[in-house]
Amino acid sequence: MIRGTVHFKIEICKGCELCIVACPQESLGLSNKINLQGYRFAELIKDNCTGCINCALVCPDAAITVYREPKSALRKSGKEAVEVK
Repeated sequence: MIRGTVHFKIEICKGCELCIVACPQESLGLSNKINLQGYRFAELIKDNCTGCINCALVCPDAAITVYREPKSALRKSGKEAVEVK
């Protein structure tokens, strides 16, 4: 199984929830905290991200960066990651 993780630019996220709806793994949710703009921001709530990049594709503010393990790392150590935008 391919593993991924997501990084959010919290201060530009407006909490539109498009990424949450787009995630087939249901890995994302809204934080109970708010950013400096007064919005609840999206965050990774489950450790089951596959790095599919659906969330980053639908984000209107480009606030999401997805990192995915390369296929070669799965066969070796599994510790490397590549950035997918």
